[in-house]
Amino acid sequence: MGLEGTAAGLSVGLQRVTHPSRVHLDIEADDQDAEAARLEALGAKRIGWVKRWWVMEAPTGHRFCIVKMDKPDEGPPPTVWK
Repeated sequence: MGLEGTAAGLSVGLQRVTHPSRVHLDIEADDQDAEAARLEALGAKRIGWVKRWWVMEAPTGHRFCIVKMDKPDEGPPPTVWK
């Protein structure tokens, strides 16, 4: 399902997961390794590389993935964190 008026066609999807989290987010990034490192510095940990994305775990125990941007040329450019 797409959300109109959002950066790079933000979308929400549903998927079944095998881990205890009831919510699972996929975060798009143009540089997946840099985003994983940034999130590790904030307390997340890398669980593993699966096919084309990083599986991460937040300090709360919720898992999420860092995926490659699907449509990098649409919408505003990615946020650059200092």
